[in-house]
Amino acid sequence: MSTQQKQRPITWGIVWSLLFALMSFYWASGGMLGVNTLGPEISRQAVLRDGGFIFIVWLTAVAKVAGALVLLALKINWNKALIGGAFRIAAMSGGVLLFLYGLFNLVAVLLMMVRVLNLPAIDSYSAWWRLFFWEPFWMIGGLLYFVAGRSARAGERRQPEL
Repeated sequence: MSTQQKQRPITWGIVWSLLFALMSFYWASGGMLGVNTLGPEISRQAVLRDGGFIFIVWLTAVAKVAGALVLLALKINWNKALIGGAFRIAAMSGGVLLFLYGLFNLVAVLLMMVRVLNLPAIDSYSAWWRLFFWEPFWMIGGLLYFVAGRSARAGERRQPEL
C-alpha cells in the first residue's frame, strides 16, 4: 500500500469528523436546520435552548474535533513506536465504538418501526432519517476510523528498520 493510499482513509475520516463537528457547532450556536431529523425530544430541547442540553452539544462538537486530531496524528511519523501505536489503537477502538453505536441505534429504530420496541423520543419522521442517514453516517465514520488505524499500522510495518 502506497503512502498516498494509506492516507486516504485517514483524510476521509478527518473530513467526516470535521463535517460532523460543524453540524454540532451549528446546532450548539442556535441553528435549527435539520434538528427535527434527530427526534422530537432533541428538537424540543434545541428550541427551548436547554442549558444542559446545549452544553452537551458543545461537548460533542469538541469531541468530534478531538477525533479528527487523533486521525491527524496518524499522519505523523512518530519517533517512538509507542506513541504511533497509541494513536492507532485509539483510532481503531473509536471506530469500533462509533460503528457499534450506529448499528445498535439502527437495530433499535428498525425494531421501533416494526412495533417491537417503543421509543417515544423518536417519531416516524425522524425514524426514517435515522434509518437512512444518521445511523449509517455513524457506521461509516466508525469504518473510516478503524480502517485509518489499520492502514497506518500496515504502512508502518513496511518501513525498513534503521
